[in-house]
Amino acid sequence: MHVHTIHSGMCTLPVLRAVCRESYSDPEALYVSLKQKGMDLVTVTDHDSIDAVEPLRNYPDFFLSEEITCRMPSGTELHVGVYDINERQHQEIQRRRDDFHALLAYLNEQDLLFSANHIFSSLTGKRTRADFDWFADAFPALETQNGCMLAASNRGAQAMASKMDKIAIGGSDAHTVRSSATCWTTVPDARTKSEFMQGLRAGRARVDGSSGNYFKLTRDVLQIGCEMMQADPRTAPIALLSGFAPLITLGNYFMEIGFRRRWVDRVVRECETRPAQSLASEVAA
Repeated sequence: MHVHTIHSGMCTLPVLRAVCRESYSDPEALYVSLKQKGMDLVTVTDHDSIDAVEPLRNYPDFFLSEEITCRMPSGTELHVGVYDINERQHQEIQRRRDDFHALLAYLNEQDLLFSANHIFSSLTGKRTRADFDWFADAFPALETQNGCMLAASNRGAQAMASKMDKIAIGGSDAHTVRSSATCWTTVPDARTKSEFMQGLRAGRARVDGSSGNYFKLTRDVLQIGCEMMQADPRTAPIALLSGFAPLITLGNYFMEIGFRRRWVDRVVRECETRPAQSLASEVAA
């Protein structure tokens, strides 16, 4: 329910954004790997793109999804998983992704299932307390098991989803084929995509898999660097910077710990006592 291919665009880090992609995973190679690892259904969630659909659309066990980069009312950035969409819906979603109220209204109008992803991670930058109110009031689902996030961050999302009665989503968030299918979402007894989605909406899904850690992230960063150089040998001088990857990912590791400590206990504790609100009704109005 959360995995990336070469169509997820360019890396957002300074310098690298000009030469390095978020992922170099070929859609069909990723599909084959996911099937070999036991997935009955396959979807991909590229950043603001559905270009991976072309080589995969003829597989009966594939359905189309995407991860939207949207702007919250507070001005912060959020990644939103939207599942089982069509190409027209993708176009309309992209038109609205910088207008959160319009985006939310459209997703509800189309009766699409959508989730707030990696909510206790600093991946998309700063967060405000109001953002978590939106997650609680306006999102039907939360990503509670992400294969790239720290275990404590995933536990925080699981606790919030449980207290707020949210649909739980699990996915690897893999940017390399090797790390795919480290997390997954299961609906017991579902035999088709339709039954899977119905069970997911009904809250009968189970999420499972392993969380991220420093070593896994460092390995993936180094692999992406190698794949960048293979795709374009001219990037070899920049690829040499991968020697600093362990230090960069160590810094990220401590940032993630700080972000989790700042927000998880506070938000989960307040979920236990906060009265029911309806920011979603504000959007509808």
